[in-house]
Amino acid sequence: MSTPHTKTYVLVHGAWHSGRVWDRVVPLLTRAGHRVFAPSLTGHGEKEHLLTADVSLDTHIGDVVALLGEQDLTDVVLVGHSYAGMVISGVANEVPDRIAHLVYVDAMVPTDGESARDVIPGMTQRLIDAAAASDAPWRIPPVPEMPAPMGLFGVTDPADTAWLRTMLSDESVRCFLQPVRLDNPAMDAISRTHIHCVGSAPGNVTRRPVPAVRPGGTASQVWELQSGHDCMVTVPDALAELLLKAG
Repeated sequence: MSTPHTKTYVLVHGAWHSGRVWDRVVPLLTRAGHRVFAPSLTGHGEKEHLLTADVSLDTHIGDVVALLGEQDLTDVVLVGHSYAGMVISGVANEVPDRIAHLVYVDAMVPTDGESARDVIPGMTQRLIDAAAASDAPWRIPPVPEMPAPMGLFGVTDPADTAWLRTMLSDESVRCFLQPVRLDNPAMDAISRTHIHCVGSAPGNVTRRPVPAVRPGGTASQVWELQSGHDCMVTVPDALAELLLKAG
């Protein structure tokens, strides 16, 4: 459990990535005196061999819920990047009593019953269609590197791009198709921060506006980072500074 001056952060990576993507942020938070967990979800990182067609959004929600229970974590600042906005939303629905604050880092922000495809329909559907036409229709490879300023998930430095490639692996189609359940009224009381990366964004992705007031009556906190999508790789200090302020 956290002391009054210590926060517990759980950092959840996005699709195709692993927990290692937070390696530059974790020491910044721990040096500030906080506990940090950055797990790899099923099918990623050290769990890449567990990827099957059955891995779904529920699988990843279950990964994080299990971590919170096994470590008996409470008052958690739960951080989700990109696709993991779906994951942390589902976790908050399952165990709202363990969550003090939700942080959406350039993340999908669903409503009840939505899938990742519903939140970002154009790009996600194209990835699903491409997988369907391949020899492995249940798995989606990482998106390809694009010319600057897009790069690889917004990373353009050659050394950083090479490092990022070492932690990327395929995603199960079911992760993008399974709807999330957000039917627990208790999660409305959890405060939220939204961090938007505004350095480069695909022209075919439209970010949903964040409501000024949450259903529970609390104001939404929205910050911007001058960064590409994978801000934990390119601007870890700036991201850590915002995470330390969140909550």
